[in-house]
Parts: sequence; structure tokens; C-alpha cells
Amino acid sequence: MKKLLVICGATATGKTALAANCALKLNSEVISADSQLIYKGLDIGTAKPSEEEKLGVPHRMIDIVDAKDKYSVSDYKSAAGAHVERLLAAGKVPVICGGTGFYINSLLFDFGYGGAQGDDGVREKYARILEERGKDYLFSLLKEVDEPSSESIHPNDTKRVIRALEIYELSGKRKSEQNDKLVPRYDYLAVAIDYPREELYAKIDRRVDEMFERGLVEEVKGLIADGISLDCQSMQAIGYKEVLEGLKNGYSQSTMCDIIKKNTRHYAKRQITFFKKLPDIVWLEPQDATVENVLELLNG
Repeated sequence: MKKLLVICGATATGKTALAANCALKLNSEVISADSQLIYKGLDIGTAKPSEEEKLGVPHRMIDIVDAKDKYSVSDYKSAAGAHVERLLAAGKVPVICGGTGFYINSLLFDFGYGGAQGDDGVREKYARILEERGKDYLFSLLKEVDEPSSESIHPNDTKRVIRALEIYELSGKRKSEQNDKLVPRYDYLAVAIDYPREELYAKIDRRVDEMFERGLVEEVKGLIADGISLDCQSMQAIGYKEVLEGLKNGYSQSTMCDIIKKNTRHYAKRQITFFKKLPDIVWLEPQDATVENVLELLNG
């Protein structure tokens, strides 16, 4: 059965445990689709699964990048895609688990751009802008001319940002107005756990409290001592940037904690909005999010 199992959705919904248990039953592996878990040394603030939580199941795409390094969606697609192909070739069902929608979409779909032609000169112009002004400025240019596309392209995926700007410059039309359909690369089952909003927020609050109890501030201080700064891509992760800024500005741990809770709740809302657009996703009530039900859906 050449099929992928995708367990996605908002943070703090129990994706990790469900994925590990499903992979155990399937005699397969978990491929993380989380843009924070890729970084070495970011453990507490990312809720990185422990060896016990992994249940002896191999977990890929975790701890693969130094916290000082940059990592793009295309980097992820290449590395994670190789794991997907390896497992499929072995007759296994890859279990994709995570809440980074751009990562998941990069694995599941090919993207068409309505047949718009390319132009080396235009691409080189935006490549120079990227080099001279940085990815945030480049992304701001896209947001100005094509805000719908800016909502579906990650700022780190500079190749797609440049392509969208190129399409607009050459055709006078926004990429979002063209035929940019999700073309599935694989057969897949995608499930997400649908907690009531207030219950989800309570789970988020408890998780953040636990992070501080486990030593999140000390973890960030250790990263600073290793030369990691707010300029590093890894430090844009929720939990880390707030603590870094809090330490810089003399905030109390209570204030940092409240800010992280608020930002995490906002992030969870964005995740839910993103995954509601994933074709054929199955939303499960928490009591129905069992291994047995998921595998029944997978085989159905």
C-alpha cells in the first residue's frame, strides 16, 4: 500500500504520541514535520519527544541542524522526501507528524504555476535583493503585490517567494490569481485532533508552564552562551524569541510565560486555519483519536 499517514494540526493536541503509536503498529518510522524540532539544542521549548515517548520507533528530521544554521522548506523537502521514498520502497507506510504546514505541503504536493514563463534576469534581480536586503525585505515585496500568496508561502522559502514576484513582474497578475493548484504526489490519509478551543488553550497553557518548570530560561541562556542570537533563524521559534527578548529587557519569568502562552494560542489558530485547507483532511474528536480508528481509516 503506497500511502502516507499524516498526523497534523495545532500544537499541544497529542500528535506526537498518536504518531509514535501508529508507527509502532505499522512497523514503520515517524518523519517529523516540525520546523523547530530540526534544531539541535532546542529541546524544552520545542517539546521535543524523549526516547521514552518515541516508543523505540525511529524518528527522522529531528536534531539535524545546528541552531546557528539556516534551513529552508526546500531543504526539508529534499531530506524528508528521501525518507518517504525509502520507506515506500520497503513497503512501509511513512508516518508524517507535525504542525508546520509548509513542510507537510512540500511533501504531499507538487505546485503548478499556470504555465507562466521564467526570466533569468528577473530572477537574478530578486536574488540580488535577497542577498543585499535579506529574506524579510524580499518577503515584504511579495506581501505588497500579492498578499494571498504571502499567506501560503513561508518567508524562508525564498525560491518560491522569488518565483511569485517573477510571475507578477512578467505577467502583471498575482500568482494567487493563476492556476496554482495542489497536485498530490502521493495517496495519503491526513488526520488532525479537533479539541474545543478553550480546552486547547488550557492544554497550551499547561505545556508552557511545564516548559518553564523544566528550565526553558536556563536552556535559552545556554544557547546564548554558545553564540546563538536573536538573529539566528532557530531563535524565531515561539518560546525562544520571547525568552531572549525578556532576558534582554529584564522581564520576569511570569511575564515571559504569559507572552509565550498568548503567542502560542495565536499560532495554534493559524495552524487550524492552514490545515482546514488541506484536501481531504479528517478531523477527529479527541476521544476518537485512537490508533485503532486511524489505522481503520488508513486501510479503508
